[in-house]
Amino acid sequence: MDKIKASEVFVTIVKQGSMIKAADYLGMSRAMVTRYLNEMEEWAGVRLLHRTTRKQSLTSVGEQVYQQSLQLLEMAEQIPANVVKESHQISGLVRITSSQSLANSVLSVAISEFMLIYPLIAVDLQITNQTVNLVEERIDIALRITNHLEPNLIARPLATCISVVCASNDYLAQKGVPKTPDELAHHQCLTYRFFGRSLWEFNQGDERFSVPVEGNLSANESVVLLQATLRNAGISLQPYYSVKPYLENGELIQILSDYQAQPMGIYAVLASRQNMPAAVRALLDFLVEWFSLSPHWNALSGSHFLNNQLVRKSLR
Repeated sequence: MDKIKASEVFVTIVKQGSMIKAADYLGMSRAMVTRYLNEMEEWAGVRLLHRTTRKQSLTSVGEQVYQQSLQLLEMAEQIPANVVKESHQISGLVRITSSQSLANSVLSVAISEFMLIYPLIAVDLQITNQTVNLVEERIDIALRITNHLEPNLIARPLATCISVVCASNDYLAQKGVPKTPDELAHHQCLTYRFFGRSLWEFNQGDERFSVPVEGNLSANESVVLLQATLRNAGISLQPYYSVKPYLENGELIQILSDYQAQPMGIYAVLASRQNMPAAVRALLDFLVEWFSLSPHWNALSGSHFLNNQLVRKSLR
């Protein structure tokens, strides 16, 4: 547990009079404030606050811990603050988590470029599709691809993830090429657990299609489904950044190109905006700029699919 951060949250709850006001003051989600308070009470071994729907008050032990927390924060403030440094002087460890597909195709390049600019910063990239507890796992930045962010999360938007429907040439030669989304019902569709596992959504102009799909294989990692697609196992809905090389060399064929699969947001999710270490701030700012300007990402973004959709819509 970060005892200084937990003490800061506890002191702020007391001073602000509620956990909701403390969350707003700290720029932190309410769930995160509750988690820090729970950790403080676990640390102390007793309840620190009497809480009702209308008010809160310190317990007798809570009053002692509050005074001790004030002293701890005062001592922490006496430690000299880091002065503004040049990029080659900023150091520290940044822990970041990401899906395997995003790490393979995108972050492997972005992080390599980042470390050339910030040679003293170490990056620990943890690859998982599970939603991790940022505090418990000591994660500084979590990259997530979703259209359903929890409202209490603190997130910086980075980019848009465009997806395409694709299959191998051999599979299509054997099973036929679906011409409309409804025809997917007659095919083996390889489904991704976190992306509408059995319901794929498409737009065509002003029309929206929600298509139930099914198949013999589902997974919580799109890279597994990509490899199965390459081996003629069925049709999959893949991020364009993952399949671009295979579309270009002909190993995969894009189908239903007149229909746009639902785009998703790519976000950097944080535990808190307050007292962000310089190394974490450097990586966050770098990723925001990198996704907006990088030729590598622009080549993988699939934005031309959206542009083509807009052009077709304007011509109707």
